[in-house]
Amino acid sequence: MSANDELKVGLVSISDRASAGIYEDKGIPALQEWLGNALTSPWRAEARLIADDRASIEQTLIELVDDCHCDLVLTTGGTGPALRDVTPEATLAVADKEMPGFGEEMRRISLNFVPTAILSRQVAVIRKQSLIINLPGQPKSIKETLEGVRNATGEVTHVGIFAAVPYCLDLIGGPYAETDPAVVKAFRPKTAIRPPRT
Repeated sequence: MSANDELKVGLVSISDRASAGIYEDKGIPALQEWLGNALTSPWRAEARLIADDRASIEQTLIELVDDCHCDLVLTTGGTGPALRDVTPEATLAVADKEMPGFGEEMRRISLNFVPTAILSRQVAVIRKQSLIINLPGQPKSIKETLEGVRNATGEVTHVGIFAAVPYCLDLIGGPYAETDPAVVKAFRPKTAIRPPRT
């Protein structure tokens, strides 16, 4: 296995109060737990807990992509309409390309649970060879957005956004990420599927 087979994920929790130590951050632990359950291929995380400040967010995203060479960056928090919510603006400011389908689908998934999902302004972008996605702030919403909506029997009724992430990473030159289908089944065209790792 070469080094570039390992998925490097930047995890950024954006919260004034958590970064100031007023309360415990729940975003990064929720992301680490979900990725630990979902990914079956090698991965490691670079985590950052920062304030809801546009310059800090931009600087952190640039550092994680340009210096740490993260293939995927997941942010949590700062995507609502409040004055301090500037994560989408910071994310778009460092982008080479916008990926609007992710934001559209995240809101559609969350609308299964709360009508206020339309207030979310999450975006996803590509910077260089990295995919950056703004996720919700609540651990329950993070899981639902990534994994999808399930009915009472556990069957997926609305696929989560992470199903599209591994193939997106393939297309931008990232490592081949594999998932546990019981958590979320990664979708790839048949021609893009590799034999299972041994």
